[in-house]
Amino acid sequence: MSRPTTRSKNKRHKPDNNEGFSSEILRKIHLTGEITEDDIHQLYMIWKPVCQGCRINTKDNPNCFCGLVPPSGGTRKSGLWQKMSDIVLSLGPDPCKDLRVSNESPAGLTNLGATCYANSILQCLYMNTAFRRGVFSIELDLLKKQPVLHQLARLFAQLHSSKMAVIDSAPFIKTLELDNGVQQDSHEFLTLLLSLLERSLRHSKISKARTIVQDLFRGSVSNVTRCSMCGRDSEASSKMEDFYELELNIKDMKNLNESLDDYLSVEELKGDNQYFCESCGERVNATRCIKLRTLPYVLNFQLKRYVFLPKTTTKKKITSLFSFPRELDMGRRLSEPSLLELIYDLSAVLIHKGNAVNSGHYVAHIKDEHTGQWWEFDDEHVSMLGDHPFGEGSSSSTAKPVWNEPLVQSSCTGEKDSTVNGNLINTGDVQMFSSADAYMLMYKRRTIQKVDNMQLTGCGSSNMETPEKLVYESNNYCPPFHLLEEIKELNESYDDTCQQYKLKKEKEVENITERRQEVRSVLSEVPVHPLEESYFWISTDWLRQWADSITPPVLDNTSIQCLHGGVPVSKVGAMKRLSTNAWNKLLLKYNGGPALSNKDNCINCLLDGAHSMVSADNYRDRRASMKELAEAALAGRSFDGPLYYVSRAWLLQWLRRKNVDSPCEADAGPTASIRCPHGLLMPEQAAGAKRLLVPESLWLFFYESANAVKPDDLLGCSTFPVDSEVCARCSAELSQVACLEDSLRAAKLKQRQNHEKLVLGKNIALSPGCRYYLLPSSWLTKWRTYITASGKNVSASVEPESLDNILDSLKCEKHSHLLERPLSLTYKRGIVVQRVSNTDGLTIITEDDWKFFCEEWNCTEEKGISAKIEFPNCVSNKLPGSCKDVPVLDEHLSISLDEANDEAESSLPIIKTIPEICENCIGERESCELMRKLSYCNENICVYLVRGKEAPRSILEASATFVDSDRRTSKRSRKTPFGNSVNLKVSGSTSIYQLKMMIWESLGVVKENQILHKGSRVIDGESATLADMNIFSGDVLWVTDSEVHENRDIADELSEGKMVVEQTEAGFRGTLLTSNITTQVI
Repeated sequence: MSRPTTRSKNKRHKPDNNEGFSSEILRKIHLTGEITEDDIHQLYMIWKPVCQGCRINTKDNPNCFCGLVPPSGGTRKSGLWQKMSDIVLSLGPDPCKDLRVSNESPAGLTNLGATCYANSILQCLYMNTAFRRGVFSIELDLLKKQPVLHQLARLFAQLHSSKMAVIDSAPFIKTLELDNGVQQDSHEFLTLLLSLLERSLRHSKISKARTIVQDLFRGSVSNVTRCSMCGRDSEASSKMEDFYELELNIKDMKNLNESLDDYLSVEELKGDNQYFCESCGERVNATRCIKLRTLPYVLNFQLKRYVFLPKTTTKKKITSLFSFPRELDMGRRLSEPSLLELIYDLSAVLIHKGNAVNSGHYVAHIKDEHTGQWWEFDDEHVSMLGDHPFGEGSSSSTAKPVWNEPLVQSSCTGEKDSTVNGNLINTGDVQMFSSADAYMLMYKRRTIQKVDNMQLTGCGSSNMETPEKLVYESNNYCPPFHLLEEIKELNESYDDTCQQYKLKKEKEVENITERRQEVRSVLSEVPVHPLEESYFWISTDWLRQWADSITPPVLDNTSIQCLHGGVPVSKVGAMKRLSTNAWNKLLLKYNGGPALSNKDNCINCLLDGAHSMVSADNYRDRRASMKELAEAALAGRSFDGPLYYVSRAWLLQWLRRKNVDSPCEADAGPTASIRCPHGLLMPEQAAGAKRLLVPESLWLFFYESANAVKPDDLLGCSTFPVDSEVCARCSAELSQVACLEDSLRAAKLKQRQNHEKLVLGKNIALSPGCRYYLLPSSWLTKWRTYITASGKNVSASVEPESLDNILDSLKCEKHSHLLERPLSLTYKRGIVVQRVSNTDGLTIITEDDWKFFCEEWNCTEEKGISAKIEFPNCVSNKLPGSCKDVPVLDEHLSISLDEANDEAESSLPIIKTIPEICENCIGERESCELMRKLSYCNENICVYLVRGKEAPRSILEASATFVDSDRRTSKRSRKTPFGNSVNLKVSGSTSIYQLKMMIWESLGVVKENQILHKGSRVIDGESATLADMNIFSGDVLWVTDSEVHENRDIADELSEGKMVVEQTEAGFRGTLLTSNITTQVI
C-alpha cells in the first residue's frame, strides 16, 4: 500500500482567481457606487468555509482558527502550551530539592569559589564524633567572646540538625578572613585551624572542651641522636615535641608501611656530617632517628605528594599509586612497648584531584562512626559509597582495592595466636586500598576495653593521654540549647518557604490547566457557519496572544478599526470572524474592545479602496505606455513635436523601478541634476549633467507625477524645452577649469619629457668626479605617481609637497647636516649604479634633472644637496670620465637587479655629500625608532616548524626580512610543504621561555627540544625577552625539533606556574589563621 502524499496538504494556494474577482467587484463599485450584501461577503471573504485540519493559521480566510493551539498532547517552546515542567521551572528553584534526604544523610557545604580545601577539612572534623561533642560542650560565654568558636559551633549545629541538604559555609570562612577566590593547601589549613582552636579554647572553663584538640590530635616524638662510640644519647634526645600529623614521603614508596619505615629510619652521621659528642669530646660517627613517644586518638598522615624540583625551582605533584590499609597496627612503631593494642581504623581519606600544585579540587571520603558506611563529600554534593572508601565495586583509575596482606607482626618474637597476649597481635588479613590522589589519611584508634561500662581506647605508654578525657556525657552529643533554637527557627523558615513554593506551584498548575481548558472551549464555539448569522470581528494578533499567553491582555481591536470607526476591507487578513457567543465570553472576561460586528463593515473605506485600485490600474497602464517612449528616447530615437530635456541618470533609474501603483519619492526631480545654480540649463560637460530629449506626452507624465509627490518643489521639476539656452556663466566657469586642466596636463607632459629616465625608474650609470644631487626616494615616488596619473586616477593623485620644504626637513636644526643617508651603491662590471627603493633613503639624480626640478617646482637651486662618487684611484681610472648621463646598457646589466644588489665586489664606491651626513642625529633617531619597534604589545609573529635539519631558502629569506606588523594574518596553524606554521600574539617583554611554551602548545614540540632561529641565527636562553633578542613585531621565526627529550604533557609544565612571573606564595598570610601562631608542628 502506497504512502499517502501529504506534501501539499498544508501548502497555501495563491488566491489568483479570488483577487481577480475582487478587482472586478471593486471596479463595479467604483463605476456604480452601489454595494450589495454579496459584495461584502466576497470582499471580506465571509463566503470561505470554516477551515479544519491546517497546521498553520491562514491569513486569507477569516474563518480559519487552525494553529492557534497545538494538537492534543502537543507542546510549544514558550507561552501557555509549553511543557508543564518548564512552566514550573520558571517559578524559580524548588527549595524542597534542598531538603535533606534523612537524618542519617550528611549535609554538604557550599563552595564559595575556591573553598573546597576548607569544606573537606570541616567535614572531616564534623564527622569525628568526639571532636563534634567537644565543640558542642563549649560554654556560651566563651562562644560570645570567640567568633571563630561561635561560627564553628553554629556550622556544626547546622550540619547536625538543619533540614537543608546544603549548609552555607560563608559565615565561618568570612570570620577566618579567608579569600574565597584563592585555592589553598588543605593540610596547611588543618594545621593552622587546629592551632587557632587550641589557643581559643585555652580560656574555656570546661576541661574537656579546653583540651579537645590536644586530646584527639596531639602526639609526641623525639629526635634521638646516639653516639656510635659511647652509645649515649644527646641531651636534646630526651626532649619531646608535639605533632598533629605525621608528614610522610611517598616518592618511590609503594605503601604506608614503607613510608612509616622511611620516617622512622635510622640516619648515619659520618664524614663531613659527623656529630660532636660532649661525652667523648670530639666529632664522632653517630646515628639519628625519630622515635614515636605517644600516639593521638586521631592519627593523621600527610602524604607529601608535592616535591621540589631544584632545576626549575618549582613543585611537582607525584601521581603514582599509593597503598594504605583499612586497619593499621602502630604498636611496634612506638619507642616503648605498649600495654594495649594500638589498632587504628581508616576513618577518612582526603583527595586532591588534578595535576597542578596550586590548583585542583579537594574531596573527602569519610566513614560514619555509627553505621560504618563511607560517604563522599564534594562540597554541595554528598553521596554514599557503601562499605568501601572509594565506592562499592570501584573501578576508578585513581582509587581501588589492591590486595589483602597480613598485619605486620610485632617487633617482639613469638608464635602466632588469635588472642592478645603480651606483645603478640592478631595477624589476620587486612584489606589494602590504592589511590593516586590521596593527600591525607586519617586513622582513628579502635576502642577495645571497657572501664566503668564505658568504652575506652588503648594507650601506648604511661605518658599517653588518659582515655577518660575522650569520654563525654551523652547529653553533649546534641548542639547547645541556644544553637538548637536558632536552627529550629531556620528549619521553620525553610519549611515555610517550601510550603509557599508548593502552594505557588499548585496554584500555577491549576491556573495553566484552567486557561488551556478555557482556550479550547472558546475556540470550539468561534466558527460562524450560516452567512445570515450575526458575528463579530476580532484582531488576529490579540487572538494569538490570548490563545498562547498565561496571562492574556485586555481585549484590543483598535488595530483593525479604521478612522471612520468601522472595519476596513484592507484589514481582512489581520482579523477573524467570531460567533456572538464566543465574542460575549471574551468581552465579559477581558473587557476592552471596541466591539466590531457584521454591521460595522466600513462602506467609506470600501469606496476609497475601489477608487484607489482603479487609480492604481490606470496609473500602471499609463506608465507602461510611457515606459515604451522612455526606452525609445534612451535608444536615441527621434520624436516629432515639442521635445524636453530630462536627466539621463534619472531616466535610467525611473525605468528600473517595477510594480509601481502610484507616484513615489523617486519620481521627483526629473531635471534637478541638469539645472544649474542660476536656474538655467547646466552645460552638458558638467559632472552628472548628461541629458536626453523626450516627447511632450512623456514629459507631461513626468511633470504630473513629480508634482503629485512634491507639489512645492518647483526647482526639482524645472522645464527645459529643446531650445533652452545653456547657462553662460556656468559655461565660462567650465571653460576656465578646462584651461587649467589643459595647462596642468601640458606641465606634466613636459616633466615626463625632461625626466624620462626618472619617470621610468631606470638606473643611471654614475661616474666619479661628476656632480649629482640627492632627493628623498619617497618624494620621487609621489612625484612619479602624480605626473603619470591618467583617467580616473587623476583626481585621486595628490600633488607632492614643495621641494623647498622637503629639503629643509632633511637637515637637522642643531648641525645643519643631513638626517638621511643616500642609498648604497653597487659596482659591477665597470658600472656604478645605486640601489633602488621607493620609500627609504635618498636617491641620486643628475645635475640636469635637478635644474629642471628647480624650474618646475620653484625651488632655489642653491638649496640642493650635492653628491660626488669617489673611488680608489685604480678603479676610477677605468670608469667613464664624462659627467653626462651614461646609459646602462643591456650588456652591462645582463644580470638581474637582485644579483646587482647582492653580488657587490670588494671595492665599493663612496658617496660624498654636501652638507655632510649627521651621524649623531641619525644615530639618536635610529635608537629611538629601534626602541619604539621593540616596545610592541600584543602583536603577531609567525613561527614555522621545519621538518629536517635545514630550513628552505624561502623561510630563511622571510625570517631575515622585516615584515610589516600591520599586515593581517591568520592565527590558526597551517600546513606547509616543509612543516606547520602558526601566528602567535606576543609582546616585546615576552620571554623566550614563554614563546617556547606557546610553540609547544601550538605545534606540539617539547620546550627542551626546540631549536629556535631567526634567519640563520640561533636564539638561545630562556630568560631573555624578544626585545633583547631583536625580535620585532611581524618577524618570521623557524624552529626545529631535536627529538632529544621525550614528549610530555604541557599541563605538567603549565601547572608549575612559570608562564607568569613567580611570586612568593602568600598562603594564609593576612588571615585570622596566622595570628600569634605558637604551636610547633612536626
